[in-house]
Amino acid sequence: MITIQDIDAAAKRLQSVVHNIPLEPSTTFSGMTGAEVYLKCENQQKTGSFKVRGAYNKIMKLNEQGDLKSVIASSAGNHAQGVAFAASSIGIPATICMPRSTPIAKVSATQGYGANVVLSGSCYDDAYAKAMSIVEETGATFIHPFDDEDVIAGQGTIGLEILRDLPAVDVILVPAGGGGLLSGIAACVKQINPRIQVIGVQAEGAPAIAQSFHQDGIRASDSVHTIADGIAVKCPGTTTMEHINHFVDDMMTVSDSDIAATILLLLERTKQVVEPAGASSLAALLSGQRSFAGKKVCCVLSGGNIDVSFIHRIVEKGLVSRGRHMKFSTIMPDVPGALENFASIIASQNANIIMFQHDRVNANLDIDEAIVHVVCEVGGVEHGKALLNEIEKHGYQVLLNNN
Repeated sequence: MITIQDIDAAAKRLQSVVHNIPLEPSTTFSGMTGAEVYLKCENQQKTGSFKVRGAYNKIMKLNEQGDLKSVIASSAGNHAQGVAFAASSIGIPATICMPRSTPIAKVSATQGYGANVVLSGSCYDDAYAKAMSIVEETGATFIHPFDDEDVIAGQGTIGLEILRDLPAVDVILVPAGGGGLLSGIAACVKQINPRIQVIGVQAEGAPAIAQSFHQDGIRASDSVHTIADGIAVKCPGTTTMEHINHFVDDMMTVSDSDIAATILLLLERTKQVVEPAGASSLAALLSGQRSFAGKKVCCVLSGGNIDVSFIHRIVEKGLVSRGRHMKFSTIMPDVPGALENFASIIASQNANIIMFQHDRVNANLDIDEAIVHVVCEVGGVEHGKALLNEIEKHGYQVLLNNN
């Protein structure tokens, strides 16, 4: 079990390396939730995420102890960059095994720090297996992304910084995949002030820690499916679960739709670029699953390494989940003027058509009918309801498609 002394030692190693990022209060999210909300913006950290903390602490400690020749790691992206950065700092080679689904931006950034990247499998666990085979072949030192006490201690330094900036914090919400960040922050905070609640957050499509926490034993997932690639882990670590079971108060899960909507809100309201895993903590707060009204709540935004080519898909999903974009279909007469009449109804409600597909070739249509597929931009959920009501008043049957 890691101690405050371990975390203090990690903080000293990291003092001249990590960026000092004070907590950012959010009037917007405080107003939306009734809580006093603060953001810990590790998306602005060196290498783009918190992962540099644990990787650097581990590698520097090993280097202090003796002859470290080369390192290898498995990662969905952020740990990879942390290991590559730390290895380059002391001039040793690093090999990183990453899932084939890893965003190109994370692969390129890892290579940019001088690491050799090996793509293998569809998720973190597959990349881990590949890394183990390379360790057997080469004898390189493996740097685990989460199930290691020195890595956990490095991540726990975030807890020290939160307590430095907000000693009276009531609740800390922390993203969790393998559990290194969650166990580190919880171990730090609970040993200093047991009053503070620490709650882990996972994606619904990768809930291994949440299931393990609630079912009293490590429960691996057969598969993972989530936009939050940074926390898409099938099985949590033994060491991390030991710390989580001892220090963490509760676990929550959030949907991909909630995560996407939160990324969009962060872009709009705070001008912060946050990757899906990093946004999961704030998504849990905004989801309304439980009330944190009246409490001082800190959400850890764990990373910002999102592929630029993926952002438009996230934004689109967020617009749909927030009711800003509506997708629907309806059948109309296939006669001159029908499209113009339909468009005028939409215009009368101050909605904007951004996609329109007219389909005459459908086996379920009568010969004088056509089906139209529409995407409209509206002001929000209530505006969307008013638009649909007006369309239906004119005799159109609407089929929603918000997937």
